[in-house]
Amino acid sequence: MQSLSENQADVIVVGAGPAGSTTAYHLARAGLDVLLLEKTTFPREKICGDGLTPRAVTQLVRMGIDTSPANGWLHNRGLRILAGGVQLELDWPELAAHPNYGLVRPRADFDDLLARQAKQAGVRLLEDCNVTAPILDPRTSRITGVSARLGGEKTDTEFHAPLVVAADGNSTRLSIAMGLHKREDRPMGVAYRAYYKNPRHTDDYLESWLELSDAKHPDRLLPGYGWIFGMGDGTSNIGLGILDTSKAFGKVDYRDMMQRWLATTPQEWELTEENRTVPIRGAALPMGFNRKPHYTRGLLLVGDAGGMVNPFNGEGIAYAMESGELAARVIAQAKARTGTYARELALSDYPRILGETYGGYYTLGRYFVKLIGNPKVMQLATQRGLSHPMLMKFTLKLLANLTDPRGGDAMDRIINGLAKVTPRA
Repeated sequence: MQSLSENQADVIVVGAGPAGSTTAYHLARAGLDVLLLEKTTFPREKICGDGLTPRAVTQLVRMGIDTSPANGWLHNRGLRILAGGVQLELDWPELAAHPNYGLVRPRADFDDLLARQAKQAGVRLLEDCNVTAPILDPRTSRITGVSARLGGEKTDTEFHAPLVVAADGNSTRLSIAMGLHKREDRPMGVAYRAYYKNPRHTDDYLESWLELSDAKHPDRLLPGYGWIFGMGDGTSNIGLGILDTSKAFGKVDYRDMMQRWLATTPQEWELTEENRTVPIRGAALPMGFNRKPHYTRGLLLVGDAGGMVNPFNGEGIAYAMESGELAARVIAQAKARTGTYARELALSDYPRILGETYGGYYTLGRYFVKLIGNPKVMQLATQRGLSHPMLMKFTLKLLANLTDPRGGDAMDRIINGLAKVTPRA
């Protein structure tokens, strides 16, 4: 479909991260004219673990992206968990709904790849386009477009569309300008990461550390959790995270904490400051629907803008992409309707679909976050759980949200049942 003008579209998507590019791609495939506005230029760095679970792989396949090693992807077999001196390797489950492998790819390359895929589908991508404010209908306060600063221009340019998608991440200035603020009763995390040259860069397991040793105080544990994900290029993405249920949240020097943890790893891993290739940087993890409503007055929220990070494991990319596809499906249905009421009826279904898909599971995640915020509970769980492989297999399915929605094994049915009977987030 051709646009009426270069500054007008059926839908404007703000932000070309995984959520925005996926939304735009599926909208274009449905025949809509889409403007995708990105404030930076590609390639660009993002703070992330760079590890993708099978849920994210499913979304890449749905976008027609080749996920083979020949196309630059590093495959992984599952998750390696370390805690209390115990190490357990868990392969990704064999499911009908998702593949049995995960992936690793740098975000600078990953986001660029998704944006280009959206562009190939017909999306009009504008880089170096910083959205500054929503444009509102003065009679209804409904969003009708956005103002944005293009490149080095000194004045804003207006872009118009009857629907706008906020895919501008945790800061989501667009949502805030529309009066949608964070809910303080939902979990929030923070993660810091850097890349280190080391000989373990081709590891075929994502490695998760549930306990972090402290080189300065060997008799104590550092707060939070850590990860080591091989990138396959001579480096590993290494980071740590902490949840706001921890008493240490916001009170520690995360860069010092990273150095103290890595100083306890084996010398042959070479995880020293000399081998760090980039600064240690951090980002917030908005979890469990911490910004609502997900649709209001012509604006839909996807990904981190809607607080869709999984509270169980801090994974955001899969849910960013899934919510983008869900939003696109709803918008396409609304576009096909005749009359304002019929279109709004279709659009108002988006929050309900999100609630049915993730609501109960995210509520379970909130309970989980509160429990592990207590160090004694966390220590007991790791000591008892890691010695029972079958229990840990169940835990992997729960934490990574990897079940078959129909049929499946007994573990799938228990997890799916729990999510259904738990009140929605």
